[in-house]
This record gives sequence, structure tokens and C-alpha cells, in this order.
Amino acid sequence: MNKQQLIENIKGRQSFLCVGLDTDIKKIPAYLIENQKDPIFSFNKEIIDATAQFCIAYKPNLAFYEALGCEGWLTFEKTIQYIRQRYPNHFIIADAKRGDIGNTSQLYARSFFEQMSVDALTVAPYMGEDSVKPFLGYPDKWVILLALTSNKGSIDFQKTTDAEGEQLFEKVLRKSQEWGDDENMMYVIGATQGAAFANVRRIAPKHFLLVPGIGAQGGSLEEVCEYGMTRDCGLIVNSSRQIIYAGHDELFAQAAKEAAFEVQQAMAQLLKKA
Repeated sequence: MNKQQLIENIKGRQSFLCVGLDTDIKKIPAYLIENQKDPIFSFNKEIIDATAQFCIAYKPNLAFYEALGCEGWLTFEKTIQYIRQRYPNHFIIADAKRGDIGNTSQLYARSFFEQMSVDALTVAPYMGEDSVKPFLGYPDKWVILLALTSNKGSIDFQKTTDAEGEQLFEKVLRKSQEWGDDENMMYVIGATQGAAFANVRRIAPKHFLLVPGIGAQGGSLEEVCEYGMTRDCGLIVNSSRQIIYAGHDELFAQAAKEAAFEVQQAMAQLLKKA
């Protein structure tokens, strides 16, 4: 999916919501585990069907699937295939946080972009240019580079300052624009970073930002939009637990639908305001 198609999807649905499929076998309704051969996929399928009209993207987090071994990987692939077949206009992000020496990154890129056909992959920039560029060689595919994350530990490295007064996350934003552009690269900026979005926009004014951390992690959607929204929106805001675990019984999908609708309505108002 290219940038213009993503923008049109946001306008069409009046939403920039990404539903995070962080599906934990210990948190899904017990009746699925008791009655379904692949309870994680059954849960995902119902969540996807319930929320598709209110979101523009899905983001399965690989950790929740890898933890289940080979069966988890099959579930991940089935989930991707289901979205592709039923909702082909939805943007699919594999939240895998890959990044390694060049030849290894080439294989990671082949895995996710060729075999699994996701639209985007989260990538860690710590190893530098040659660990990132192999992911950038695929037309209409996206690298989503970790820059300023939502977790408390982000201050340990990301906000450290060099002798010139530049913070590490700022260096990541600036340097990485030598490798890719706003047509194939996005950045992860955590919703809990608040006013730091203004600084991000000073360095990367046109790039899309993937924003985790609203809802359960305490980030403010309004604050994110105040400092981070661009003329073309420029935001994909992820919500995982707030939506997929909105309900805990057999009506979990309906609860997820209502939660996604609530977020979408707030987003529609913020888009109009912008």
C-alpha cells in the first residue's frame, strides 16, 4: 500500500485507528479454548470482523504468536491471510522489531514482505544503515523505525544527549532520512511522549507516525493530535488491550466493536478539527 492509498483510507473511514492483535492465550474467553481447534485465530477473526469498519490497520505483535511455537506462527499467518482476503484495503503491520546485519535483515525482509505479504514491519535502528536498508527495497512496503517509544525505559537511551545537545531519538529521525523517505518509512513515537511530538514534527514533518500507548498505557489521543497531526493526518494510532479485551465473555466481539467505534468517533472529530 502506498502513501496516497493510506491517506485515502483514512479520509474514507474518518479513522486513523490501528487495532493491535496482541492476543494472549491467557486472556481470551475460556469457551474458545475449550471449543476451538485454533482459539487464537478464532478470537482474532471475530475481533477483525467486529472492528474492520472503524479502523484502517491491524498490528499483530509477533511475541504473542512466537510464544506458542510452530502453532503460533501458523496462527499469525492465518490471521494475515484472513485480513488480506476479507479486508484487502486494510494496512497490515507486523510488529516484530527486527534488525540485524545486512544479510540477515535481507532474510527477515523476504520473510515478512514476500512470504507473509504484510504492508509494514517494525524495525530497530540500533545497528545502523546496513541493518535497515534491506527492508527498504520493496515497492509499497514500509519500514516503521523505532524512534521514541512509549515505555518507561525509553529515557535510558532514547533521550540521552550528545555533546551538541541532540537527543538520540532525534539523531535516529535525522540520520534515517538519508536511507528512506516519507513514502517508505514511518516512525514509532509513543503516545505517552506528549509534547515531544512537536519536536518530532520539526525533524520529520511529512512522515507517518505509528503511535502506540493510548488507552491502557495512558497516552492522550487529543495531545497526540495537537502536536503530531499533519495536513494528511500523518498518524496511525494503535490501541490493543483497550479494544480487544473490552469484553471477557461470549460477547467480547461486540464489546470490541463498541470500543473501536468510540475511538473512531473521537478520531473523526479530531480530523474535522484539524
